[in-house]
Amino acid sequence: MRGSAAFLIVIFHLFNYSFGWDTPLSLVRHAYLAVDFFFGLSGFVVAYAYDDRWTSMSIPQFFRIRLIRLHPLVLLGATLGLLGYLFDPFGKAINHTPAPMLLLAYVTSLLLLPSPPVGGRPEETQALNGPAWSLMQEYLGNIAYSLILRRLRAITLGIIFGLSGLLLVWVANTKGSLDGGWGYPVIWMAPLRLTVSFVMGLWLYRVQDRIRRPKIGLLALSIVLAVAFQLPRFSNVGGLSLNGLYDAACVLLLFPLIILCGAHSEAGAGMMRLCKFSGKLSYPLYITHIPVVYVLANFAHTRHPGKPILLTWIFLALPFVITVAWLALKYLDEPVRAWLTRRYGIKRATP
Repeated sequence: MRGSAAFLIVIFHLFNYSFGWDTPLSLVRHAYLAVDFFFGLSGFVVAYAYDDRWTSMSIPQFFRIRLIRLHPLVLLGATLGLLGYLFDPFGKAINHTPAPMLLLAYVTSLLLLPSPPVGGRPEETQALNGPAWSLMQEYLGNIAYSLILRRLRAITLGIIFGLSGLLLVWVANTKGSLDGGWGYPVIWMAPLRLTVSFVMGLWLYRVQDRIRRPKIGLLALSIVLAVAFQLPRFSNVGGLSLNGLYDAACVLLLFPLIILCGAHSEAGAGMMRLCKFSGKLSYPLYITHIPVVYVLANFAHTRHPGKPILLTWIFLALPFVITVAWLALKYLDEPVRAWLTRRYGIKRATP
């Protein structure tokens, strides 16, 4: 499911950055909600992987494991973002940033800290690799889990989810959508979106055995996710933002249902291979694709090609970014993580 959501995010970025955000070719307009879905999955998977390990694992060891898992691709994503910014043939008119400021943006990207604004991207908190803003929130979620959340009972997690969810509904209705957190003007939305969905994932893992749910496979659930993202932007009715309330309903109702239905679902050997490949590819695809999106967007906005030409380049870009993600997985992420785990990681305790 994480791989399906990552692929839909790539579609969302390629089409909306290139064609604009309110055109017939603005596909999967609600796919910014994939970030909330990622946060929910992360909470569920972190609880699954680590809830039973704390008798043999310290907090510093947990941080080390999570850094080994996440940070090699953070470094690659920042570096690809810098190279894309410097060598974008269509961005020369806007990619003007003093060298010291660009270097600072790169260093902060390597450290996954908010970066200073750069030419052409003044509002993005991760100016060189935009999607990395959600990874910064993932780190905060992991810190909160190790220090506080892992110690809380399921009922307490449920209360936090419920109260933060009410706040999320209010924000969604007031703002008109949940598309926020990636830029400085609405950076305050990032921790709210993280809290709601990450805590929801932890809570779902703790209570899943008490909930009867159907077991539905990857294909059906991916179709549900794609349809949810593809629905049009809704208008306001009176003082209510139907679009914002729809976003909140996806986060608070649909995504928990998808996670529960997908948990422990049975799959044949072929589908299981697809699931494993999709899951492994999801993170490198998410963290490495945006430089290609920026280049295509600048091409569209400076050269004004016709729709057929731009569609051709988009459909060529899709296998390209998937190939780059696979190469990053096989020849950087997996070997580096294996080496770091041998040197610094810990093994799962024998039951």
